[in-house]
Amino acid sequence: MHKGVGIIGAGPGVSALHLPTLDRMTELFRVVHIADAGSGRAEALAGRTDAAWSRGMDDLLADPTVEIVAICSSPEHHARQVLAAVAAGKRAILCEKPLALTHEDASAVIEACRESGTALVVGTNHLFDPAWGRARHHIARQNASVRAISITVSLPPNGRYHDVVTESLPGAAPARPAPDWRDVDFASAVVRQLVLGLGIHDLPLLRDLAPRIDRVVFARPVAPIGYCIGLISGDVIIRLTAVMVPEGADALWRFSVSTARDLIDVEFPPPFVHDGSARARVRHVDGGVSEYSSIPEDGYLAEWKALATARAGVEAVEYDELLADAQYAIDLADAAAEAVREGWTS
Repeated sequence: MHKGVGIIGAGPGVSALHLPTLDRMTELFRVVHIADAGSGRAEALAGRTDAAWSRGMDDLLADPTVEIVAICSSPEHHARQVLAAVAAGKRAILCEKPLALTHEDASAVIEACRESGTALVVGTNHLFDPAWGRARHHIARQNASVRAISITVSLPPNGRYHDVVTESLPGAAPARPAPDWRDVDFASAVVRQLVLGLGIHDLPLLRDLAPRIDRVVFARPVAPIGYCIGLISGDVIIRLTAVMVPEGADALWRFSVSTARDLIDVEFPPPFVHDGSARARVRHVDGGVSEYSSIPEDGYLAEWKALATARAGVEAVEYDELLADAQYAIDLADAAAEAVREGWTS
């Protein structure tokens, strides 16, 4: 029997991703309530599913038909809203990434969910993407050491997702003047926010292969909006590059891993698009190439399935892993922001 889902947030991610995904899973879920923060968008979205709607989260959390809460608001609200959902007795939560923006909030959220037995899934769709599972299995099976990792993101200013990242950056929204990258406070803050708002898609994958951050060698903002970060994890060299370009080719989102034997490329679809899973390609040391084509199931569908199995008790919730992912992302964001500052004075 399906479970009633209440969604906190009514932005493009809910409209373009979560509602279409849940429409494919009616045997498990039914959207019964959508709440916004006063934008008025919840009413229109609720009409698509014949759901209730409200402003703020109080009515939604008090709704007895809401058994599962999806937190799809701005990142600065995530931790507070997870804690409120747990306090309201909701025992299954899907929280969009990032889980929290500070170590204190991340610890508080995990402690509350662990103590209450709340099933918690963080909506890191790349981690749940079947193509990443295939690539990770290949790396483990080869038992070859990872030498280098490169994550390259290039996004055109598509309204479906570009505004989501830029709208909260001072001076960076389309209707405002271009950001002043000469201001070190602004530059370091934007790099930190982009790591936690954009880079966060891949950081659990990165932590899986390079579990510690030994040193952020450099971090620079990239105009018009983006970053380039270099870091070292043990013997692994890592480069993270992201840029939002005003014009250019289609979106590129590539996670590349060089091992002692192979080069593995995973190309993810752009955010806010349902286009099946990622595609993976392995270039072997002998010159051969293995291709893993896209399949209809994507990471969004898989993360909701993971919540269903966790809610049913079929799979244990890995609270320690969720906390470690959150801490890793915060540590990297803080170190990158500090490296931006150091670059200004060096």
